Amino acid sequence: MSMNINLTKVLDEIEKEKGISKDILIEAIESSIASAYRKNFSSNIDDIKIDISKDSGEVKVYTKKTIVQKVSEPLKEVSIDDLPISDKEKYNIEDTILVETTPKEFGRIAAQTAKQVIVQKIREAERNVIYEKYIDKERDIVTGVVQRIEHRNVIIDLGRTEALLLPNEQIRNEEYSKGKRIKIYILEVTKTSKGPKILASRTHPELLKRLFELEVPEIHEGLVEIKNIAREAGKRSKVAVYSKDERVDPIGACIGDRGSRIKLIMQELKDEKIDVIKWSGDEKTFIANSLSPAKVLLVNLFEREKTATVIVPDQQLSLAIGKEGQNARLAAKLTGWKIDIKSESEHKEENDPDSKNNLEKK
Repeated sequence: MSMNINLTKVLDEIEKEKGISKDILIEAIESSIASAYRKNFSSNIDDIKIDISKDSGEVKVYTKKTIVQKVSEPLKEVSIDDLPISDKEKYNIEDTILVETTPKEFGRIAAQTAKQVIVQKIREAERNVIYEKYIDKERDIVTGVVQRIEHRNVIIDLGRTEALLLPNEQIRNEEYSKGKRIKIYILEVTKTSKGPKILASRTHPELLKRLFELEVPEIHEGLVEIKNIAREAGKRSKVAVYSKDERVDPIGACIGDRGSRIKLIMQELKDEKIDVIKWSGDEKTFIANSLSPAKVLLVNLFEREKTATVIVPDQQLSLAIGKEGQNARLAAKLTGWKIDIKSESEHKEENDPDSKNNLEKK
């Protein structure tokens, strides 16, 4: 019994265009047709086999039956007298044999079932293709378009799929208007029955790192290395850079001619301020650099407590600490040291006994 569609031709085209194995499709179709047969014709039979010809697309139903002398259960037994002569010679009473039981009206149901399976398998294959594409982009950045906002979640259109930007991964006070093109960092890609679920971020430090890699050829080429990043998304970041090649200025490379490179990165991140500082293997130098743009006079390290006391000129104290302590906080995060900032006069008072006595007399 042939189906009303040219099944083999369809399967060949799907295998070629979608990369779905013809054998896998046939196996899935046979399984679904078996379920359809039980549902529509005989729910009491478990031992059935569906056979689809790979060449003609013809569908046949076979039921496993026991050979008996006299049939008492027609659905499960077959009389030896009803077998072809060739089978009578091969089989004995109580042997089991596959008997064709294809119903006359089964062609339409089989064709409909096959179509449903094919559509389902194509969808699965397409979902897998999308998943494989974005699992490779996990921990990387992509460009998307803001599609809509649902319960404070921002849905980003990536073309063939969507990414989800949760509230805690959004830059505070950034406007996510429909149609806006933005770059996002892919945090996680998980496979679901509805397709891949993609979680994204606009606040992750790695987003900033990837933007530098895109805009600064020297980083992409390995001439300049980003050693560490401390970020308060949408407000301010500090990026520690280094070059093994003394001829290469790592800070200049990142900033670009007249700030051209850094401006592009800042614009992408809602004008987030970015301090590019020079990394050093010497902890004192690195800590001093990390408090840029403030000038540092002295750094004392207390290795055991992982604490640094930093002395700055009096007029630089507020700059070193930063608004609401932001500069000092980012410097501590960047270096891994707890930083205690003191003014030059405060330091002198603490270390000059005469100065202390004079203050007490006053």
